[in-house]
Amino acid sequence: MDNAWAGAVFGVALLTADWRYGAYGLGGAALGTAAAHLLGVTRDRLRAGLEGFNSCLTALCCAVLLNADRPGTALFAAAACLVVTVVTAAAVRLLRVWDLPTLTMPYCLLAGVVTLAAPTLRRIWPHGARPATLPRAASGLTVLRPDDIGEAFFRNLSQIFFLDQWYAGVLLLAGLFLASRVAGWVACCGSATGLLTAWALGAPAPRIADGTMGYNAVLVALALCGGFMAATRVLYAMLGAATATALTPALAGLLAPSGGLPFTWPFVLTTLGFLLAAPSFPRLTGQGNGRGAGRPADPLPRDPAAAR
Repeated sequence: MDNAWAGAVFGVALLTADWRYGAYGLGGAALGTAAAHLLGVTRDRLRAGLEGFNSCLTALCCAVLLNADRPGTALFAAAACLVVTVVTAAAVRLLRVWDLPTLTMPYCLLAGVVTLAAPTLRRIWPHGARPATLPRAASGLTVLRPDDIGEAFFRNLSQIFFLDQWYAGVLLLAGLFLASRVAGWVACCGSATGLLTAWALGAPAPRIADGTMGYNAVLVALALCGGFMAATRVLYAMLGAATATALTPALAGLLAPSGGLPFTWPFVLTTLGFLLAAPSFPRLTGQGNGRGAGRPADPLPRDPAAAR
């Protein structure tokens, strides 16, 4: 969302959940933007926040995984924000060939490297054993209580920023509505789709309630319904949201043996796949309108992950 007020509300959500996460997130966004400015990135990308959101998520990832209280974590996060700026530039050039957005791919790539490498670096990794596990069959109750449903709905938004607090999700949703009422309703539909899909597939209730099954669905819904395609493509976007929900445990199982985490890879892979497929469906893109699948088709604010 190319909207400064929405970004301010997102910052408040981070600070409300944990002031340390707020400091890392805001600091990461500022550092990534400053680094891009020094390297001569165009002003329009800087103004729209295109050089800050991946560094924001990267810094948050370091804070969550490596202990936010350690000075070494802050230094490592700062270095990671500089590196992700370079990775973002490489991703933009690579995906520009197909007119595709970078989304959160730079963050996912760097976060994956950090997750795999950190346990081998004693000054970085504060924990003991390496967090690698073999995939196991799901267990536990699949019945959701009424309060679980409500909290899961908002945690599907808060988990985008690693936040477990449902009220942080309320603030994030308020920020979306502040930027665009359409975007706010799309996020609601995406969260509901992720929740229902996870329940229909028999995911454990705790995984649904904590939002880790549904946050990718929210991101996909926003990208495919108003971000890079017309806001009227609701059914296509919700199909993508359901796909990302099903893909989340698949990627988690694939990465678990090496100690990796899915992060927002389900969102990235699903969105890029659906955008690549969209030109083959004229009723989705419209015939003869000259629009590509990676370009917004409505007056909504441009998504900050758009490749320019």
